[in-house]
Amino acid sequence: MYRIFFLMSFSTLLLSCNDYQKLLNSTENEVDKYTAAENYYNNGEFRRANALIEQIIPSYRGKPQGERLVYFFANSYFETKLYYSAAIQFENFIKSYPNSQRIQEAYFMEAKSYFMLSPRYTLDQDDTYTGIDKLQVFINRFPNSEYVSEALELMDELQNKLEEKDFEISKQYYTIRDYTSAIKSLDNFVADNPGTIFREEALYYKWLSQYEIAINSIESRIVERVTELERSLDNFLRYYPDTIFIEDLSEKINIAKQLL
Repeated sequence: MYRIFFLMSFSTLLLSCNDYQKLLNSTENEVDKYTAAENYYNNGEFRRANALIEQIIPSYRGKPQGERLVYFFANSYFETKLYYSAAIQFENFIKSYPNSQRIQEAYFMEAKSYFMLSPRYTLDQDDTYTGIDKLQVFINRFPNSEYVSEALELMDELQNKLEEKDFEISKQYYTIRDYTSAIKSLDNFVADNPGTIFREEALYYKWLSQYEIAINSIESRIVERVTELERSLDNFLRYYPDTIFIEDLSEKINIAKQLL
């Protein structure tokens, strides 16, 4: 029974593939291609739909079906994770059909395509900046859209990625033991990103840099620097009394105090 079912399923799949290839290779049958493309799209077979739509789009320019096809074409790229192509085609849709009922969705999906293209924070962030710009354009243009809350979440995620990159650059000074530069760079990072999720960690590494300078000071400057270190720690704990770094901070301030 299972073998019969398998053979029937395989035969159906084979016929389906043959029908698709015949349709794809045909130089006519635009109406059949349109119907098949729509069926493939609705069934989630986006690669097949995309290939057929690409062939028939020129025939439907200026016709009522053209708008529908161009949107399907763009979204089929997105669904198959070809995000650069998706972004280009959504932009093409926006320019071609500025009064479309799908215009909000097209603006949002163009921006979301760049969000998907945004790489990890260690790499070049051009697509991240573009994604933020596109999302901001969408929010400004359609402040009451149903997609605004998601757009804001995507923007926050992209912004956090940029902040993480900046933070890691500042932190690198601490890693290479350039503590004076670390303090300056981390101060600038906190000032430039007042609401950043990396603020606590940035202040922690700033304090660690101060600590390293203090414990390695010449004798005549130890009192001054350890006193300043205590003051900085009090300030830090005022903002983050339950910090995850409390054990390390406590241990190091006790070591510094012993120098006095």
